[in-house]
Amino acid sequence: MIPASAQVPASLEALATQRCRQGAPRLSDDALQRALAPLPGWAFDAGRIEKTFRFASYHETMAFVNAVAWIAHRQDHHPDLGVHFSRCVVTWSTHDAGGVTLNDCICAAQVERLTATSPA
Repeated sequence: MIPASAQVPASLEALATQRCRQGAPRLSDDALQRALAPLPGWAFDAGRIEKTFRFASYHETMAFVNAVAWIAHRQDHHPDLGVHFSRCVVTWSTHDAGGVTLNDCICAAQVERLTATSPA
């Protein structure tokens, strides 16, 4: 587990420019709260972080899903996705670490950046 005193990037952009690291440890409660601070709408529940993204059409939802898949491929860190007609639920956790790691927050920040300039 990463101790509360560990460095966690304090901005969305600082998180989003990081790369996932193999064997990342689970974040402490304090470190997790700091990592979630720049991630609007992301919530921690039952050992994972999750956010629902809403779209105007199925086509927009599928474009988003494909962009998330590309992020997951590039980071070699994969979310659980709940894909619906006009929404997608993105859930990150690291099973090997038994909860949320910095890798999950890095990927959430990269997903967040996808929608920062797009209409949703």
